[in-house]
Amino acid sequence: MADTPAEGGYVEQGWEKVADAFRANFADHPGEIGAACSVYVAGRPVVNLWGGLADREANRPWGEDTIAQVASTTKGATAICAHLLAQRGRLDLDAPVVEYWPEFGAAGKEEIPVRWLLSHQAGLPVVDGPLTFEQACAWDPVIHALEAQKPLWEPGTQHVYHAVTYGFLVGEVVRRITGKSLGTFFAEEVAAPLGLSAWIGLPEEHEPRVARFEDAAPFTVEELLAGMIATTGLDADTVTRWVESMWTPDAIQMHAGVLGGALDPTTGYFRTRAWRAAEFPAANMVADAHSLARMYAATVSEVDGLRLLDPATVETMTAVQTDKTTMYGVPAGLDLPADRSFNVSLGFWRACPPLPMAGPGSFGHPGSGGSIAFGDPDAGVGFGYVTNLWNYRPDDPRAANLAKAVRACLG
Repeated sequence: MADTPAEGGYVEQGWEKVADAFRANFADHPGEIGAACSVYVAGRPVVNLWGGLADREANRPWGEDTIAQVASTTKGATAICAHLLAQRGRLDLDAPVVEYWPEFGAAGKEEIPVRWLLSHQAGLPVVDGPLTFEQACAWDPVIHALEAQKPLWEPGTQHVYHAVTYGFLVGEVVRRITGKSLGTFFAEEVAAPLGLSAWIGLPEEHEPRVARFEDAAPFTVEELLAGMIATTGLDADTVTRWVESMWTPDAIQMHAGVLGGALDPTTGYFRTRAWRAAEFPAANMVADAHSLARMYAATVSEVDGLRLLDPATVETMTAVQTDKTTMYGVPAGLDLPADRSFNVSLGFWRACPPLPMAGPGSFGHPGSGGSIAFGDPDAGVGFGYVTNLWNYRPDDPRAANLAKAVRACLG
């Protein structure tokens, strides 16, 4: 194994292009403060890199044990938990949710199957609220709100990203089946067997390891449009109409992130110990890149003798679902192909032109700010990337550059 010029880690021979891309990310726009990247192939690590600062204000270096908030990259871990239960015969993806969670059936939801929760088709991206942050951290108030919530559309006929409610919906099904919270189930059934530094609900003793994140420079609407045109390959008129319908102050996607008022971004809740200590299975995992890569590697291959999911489970959970319905909230007749807009299976993004990952068979989940983790059954790859410079532009090149280097190394 050869040393890398990064501050720490290793790169196996033949994988130097990933190290080159990792190094280049620090010099290019938007740059990096601190970051880490890990790649597994055929069940063993071939790249594990970290560098920069975990806390620029304190001048604390990013170390091997540094962990970072990964936002919606959490959703992939939550989906893995659900599919473990399905593989064990304890969860039927086509069964109505009410078979596991009877109270869910209020307000016209009695026939919604579990698969629509995993594929963002349940019509429950928002709760009417009002909810406080403390109530959201307590879990049950959100569950009661979702039980009473009427779907925004006829379930199964449309889709839109359930930014926060996804974690409560899937997490409550897991809790009803196992008697354990999603964070506890993940800790016992995924993280502990694989020896991961990854938590949904971070124990206080690990707080000193957490990287302090900063936001990258803001960008204009024109830059947003240009980035989406470049990444999706859609024409300017389509992208403009899409953005105007989805990212205006009154648009559903804006309401989806605040959870009935509980997650007001102006409060800075996402930088607090209370946020990291609670369980938000859609959004608040704290992990390192090596653990993310190892987790996904164990879904597509054996890792130190352990494989989480069998090939049949992987095939089922990675079948795209959002190509069967239209996106809620966009103008009637607007053509938004799933593989250019929201190419989602049962809990995972699938590889597509805007998010190619390692190849056509890849599946995983990105997170707001730039993190991503994915697996690829064809190449036997597990990949993880985390950063503490959160960039919200759709054309953020950092993870894309690393994934491109992985594809080049695979040949």
